[in-house]
Amino acid sequence: MDKSIKKFDRFDWTLTLLLLLFFLTSCLAIYSAQKTGQYVGQNFLYKQIFWYVVGSGIIAVVMMFDSEQYRKLSWYLYGFGIFLLVFLFFAPASIAEERNGAKSWFFIEPFGSIQPSEFMKVFLILALSTVIYAHHKKHPRRTLQTDFLLFIKLGLITALPLGMIMMQPDLGTALVVIAIFTGIVLVSGITWKIILPLYGGGAALGAGILYLVIWKPEILKKYLGVKTYQFGRIYAWLDPESNPEYGYHLLKSLSAIGSGMLTGKGINGSEVYIPESHTDFIFSVIGEEFGFVGGSFVISLYFLLIYHLTKTALDTNDPFNSYISAGVISMITFHVFQNIGMTIQLLPITGIPLPFISYGGSSLMGNMLAIGLIYGIRFHHKTYMFASSDRSFDL
Repeated sequence: MDKSIKKFDRFDWTLTLLLLLFFLTSCLAIYSAQKTGQYVGQNFLYKQIFWYVVGSGIIAVVMMFDSEQYRKLSWYLYGFGIFLLVFLFFAPASIAEERNGAKSWFFIEPFGSIQPSEFMKVFLILALSTVIYAHHKKHPRRTLQTDFLLFIKLGLITALPLGMIMMQPDLGTALVVIAIFTGIVLVSGITWKIILPLYGGGAALGAGILYLVIWKPEILKKYLGVKTYQFGRIYAWLDPESNPEYGYHLLKSLSAIGSGMLTGKGINGSEVYIPESHTDFIFSVIGEEFGFVGGSFVISLYFLLIYHLTKTALDTNDPFNSYISAGVISMITFHVFQNIGMTIQLLPITGIPLPFISYGGSSLMGNMLAIGLIYGIRFHHKTYMFASSDRSFDL
């Protein structure tokens, strides 16, 4: 009886409440989105409920493992993820058909499509966390050389899946992988003497490329062989009215969100047609039907989720768990910022969903897998919360 009570207390009820609110929001938004003419005869709502049930099962399994078991399994999972990405290239069209110029999914009847890169992101978080933990254990006395060695290790481990994801091609997921790498590096203990020059150089390179795209595209065409149509998304982001072919989704999204005003048009009140609004542009549906109030509610949910994950990272006295939490935080935060940002013209459009709300089995299962790790950290390390003992390694 006492053991049951302890398990009950160690369960993360706050996180469960947040997931329940995300579930209800997702169901309501998808129900509204599928009412447009494009989706007549299809019911994505039932499928989303099914994937939430599957995701809950994933959480129940994953949370049973503790940090030591995560470390032992990390390389097996990383290797399995790499195998799936490699197999995707050689798989026949019958199970891995190319769609919209990308070969990113396995099509398995009757379950539908499975996107390996969604799971690879979580496997990468585990692998990077394991490398940092093992490196600091081997090199307790840090120097510039050991920190640089750690950065190289993390870079090589990230480069392999990143390269394969970009070859699919899937720019959106590739950017998420870079965000995961960046977030974990920032808490890995690597000196800022290494981080600032490298990241500063990367930022300068990105700014330089953007400058060339806007002002000197002929240089990229001449020396890098970039095609005119490949500039479309950038031009559509900066000036969608002058580039309606590429800016169609953005113009429709801005129109939908803007027409929602303060309180929205009400459920099933959507009047602006947006293709695939149940996936990447689900926030546009929320903005139109529930207005600024509904959009603010969704953003507040994400704020509470990120706050809770950050609290988990700070509360645990196991550095390995903190690295995992940082990776999950980076992944979810980038997804939210990029997805919502692209619907309001803050960022260019990339094909990544809104976590826990957009329709999609692979995306939801991947996020539930990541959240399962957080459940496991809370469940197995509750006794360490707010402990006064020093951490093994400074973050």
